Amino acid sequence: MEIRRVKSIRNKLLQGIFVIIFSTVMFLNILLLIFVRKYYYDNTEDLLKSRIQVSINFYNKYFSSRSLSETIYDNIDTFWNENNVQVEIFDSNGNLLMDSIGIKDDKLISTPDISKALKGEAARWIGKVDYYDDKVMAVSYPLIIDGDIIGLIRFITSLEAIDAVITNIMVIFSGISIAVLIIGMILGVFLANSIINPIKYLKEIAEKMGSGNLNIRSSISSQDEIGQLSNTLNFMANEISKREQLKNEFISSVSHELRTPLTAIKGWTITLNNDKTDKDTLKLGFEIIEKETDRLSLMVEELLDFSRLINEKVTIDLKSINIVDFINHIQSFMGPRAKKERINLQFRTEANGNMYVDSNRLKQVFINILDNSLKFTEEDGNIKFTTIKINNKVKFIIEDDGCGISEEDLPRIKEKFFKGKNSKSQNGIGLSICDEIIKLHQGVLNIYSKIGIGTKVEIIIPINEEE
Repeated sequence: MEIRRVKSIRNKLLQGIFVIIFSTVMFLNILLLIFVRKYYYDNTEDLLKSRIQVSINFYNKYFSSRSLSETIYDNIDTFWNENNVQVEIFDSNGNLLMDSIGIKDDKLISTPDISKALKGEAARWIGKVDYYDDKVMAVSYPLIIDGDIIGLIRFITSLEAIDAVITNIMVIFSGISIAVLIIGMILGVFLANSIINPIKYLKEIAEKMGSGNLNIRSSISSQDEIGQLSNTLNFMANEISKREQLKNEFISSVSHELRTPLTAIKGWTITLNNDKTDKDTLKLGFEIIEKETDRLSLMVEELLDFSRLINEKVTIDLKSINIVDFINHIQSFMGPRAKKERINLQFRTEANGNMYVDSNRLKQVFINILDNSLKFTEEDGNIKFTTIKINNKVKFIIEDDGCGISEEDLPRIKEKFFKGKNSKSQNGIGLSICDEIIKLHQGVLNIYSKIGIGTKVEIIIPINEEE
């Protein structure tokens, strides 16, 4: 079915090329026929007019003193003796006085060129007559004496020879047109193949990629749209390969991270399932089980949040909160842990008033970032959490003097599943979730860091106002 579709595109392209060439050739042939016919017919008309003018001048010079009827009867060959055409003479009322070949055709007498000539203007008529097989041209010219129209003279000639010349010319050009059409179709086939063959090649590459062969690449490197499609296909394969590698690393990491707390929980469950276990051991075991369970819950919650975010199913519940109260809540939540780990965690709030945010999601962001700072800061280290207000935005700054992030890892730190060389992350999605949550608030999350100096995280969120 897919091959038929490609052929269909090829056929449509060839049909389009054929229609364009054929239409162009036919249009030019029609124009040529019109102009050639006009050229020859106009020349014939001019020739007849010049001959008529000679006859009229002859009449004015020698017979103008006599009536038209007398002149015709006495000198019947005066008007045509020097011409090889049919000559007709009409009086001022349009009555036929003479026909050089002795034929009176009612159809020929009633043609419009006669009425125009009786009004004082030369006129031409082309058409068929009953006594001749080919078309004829009739040119009528008024005969004027002392400003009065006393009649008209009409020359009629056959167009057989002229039409034969026109026909020969059109036959020649028709042959040329057929040759042009054939050459155009041959070139059209090459053009169609130059377009369709790369598309078929790209289709085969895409099918191989779709079947799982992500190492294959397109070799088309042209600068046109097909070349761009080839580059896009290669770029897509590279990205899919990276995602596949990240996915495998993520699965491996998650499997390892899940196995560790589960092993601890199982081991302590077996240990505690003994009547001889003392209270201190029971207390220690329950604390470890609780800690590992919390760790598992956090991991599962992060994975659920990540799943919702990538599927765009997360919505934020914006409510008005007091900035100072919110920061105090974060301090009360993370302060005891910092104290326990002997890290100096300082909060400084220079912003007041309210802001319109999802407090639970924002709390999740700050806890995640502070958790990272605590992980990478040694004992007696310092972490500063500063909140300032700039115009209609609130800027949160979290700085630590921990180990820092390498220049190589820093640009990718917010990527999904990415875990740096010195990372203690469970699954590499914490910061990516934070970044998505901040974006949902129309804010930005910036991270600056240097190895051995520390890390600085800036979060800027619009205050917004409840509508």
